[in-house]
Amino acid sequence: MGSGLVTVCNDAIASKLAPTEKRASKCGSGLAREDHLSNATKNRLTKENDRSTVCSMNEITSNDTRDIILDVTEKLIYKSGIAATGMDLLVKTAGVSRKSIYRYFANKDELVVAALQRRDQRWMHWYRGAVGQAQTPAERLLNLFTVLKSWFASDGFRGCAFINTSGETGDPQDPVRLLAKEHKQKLLDYVCELCTEHGAEDPQLLAKQLLILIDGAITVALVMGDHSAADNAQCMARKLLDL
Repeated sequence: MGSGLVTVCNDAIASKLAPTEKRASKCGSGLAREDHLSNATKNRLTKENDRSTVCSMNEITSNDTRDIILDVTEKLIYKSGIAATGMDLLVKTAGVSRKSIYRYFANKDELVVAALQRRDQRWMHWYRGAVGQAQTPAERLLNLFTVLKSWFASDGFRGCAFINTSGETGDPQDPVRLLAKEHKQKLLDYVCELCTEHGAEDPQLLAKQLLILIDGAITVALVMGDHSAADNAQCMARKLLDL
């Protein structure tokens, strides 16, 4: 999470925010492209991803009161949305008092932003780690979608937390919207890194195209309950990559 956005989120929850600056592209010329995934490799990666840390994003792993509050808030927001996550429900689910919550967070808006920041960090850490299990640049690009399919099939899958919560806010300068934009930029930067490693002629353009496939697959999987959306997106990615 960039320090600029953290400052924005902490200082402007109840005030109008200035637009965030564009993040500089880290993409450049890359390495030669690799051969596509073999069936054996794809099967191995699928099994490894099925055993990956998808479940860790849904588990409380700390006894620290602040961490418990954040973990429970994150889970409730992901399951039901911001509006449905009231303070009474949070107190009951987390097993803490209102006083404890307000000891760490000034209000619900501040708590929501902190919980989504945690979601961003944990999701990106999981996704990069799972995708990075593939051995070659081409395999890692295709693994973007193999990993998604594992996630789609996991317990509690509710789509992208940042697309979902963005739909609850009308102001483009709302901290939740800014955080969602930052999350997608991080994802775009990561995909761009993979495209550069693959030797793409225009890594930034290819990364933007793949990001559309990623978010499209996530949305279709949620709305239609179709886990094969990841396979269909991967098929389209193969065409973009000439694999």
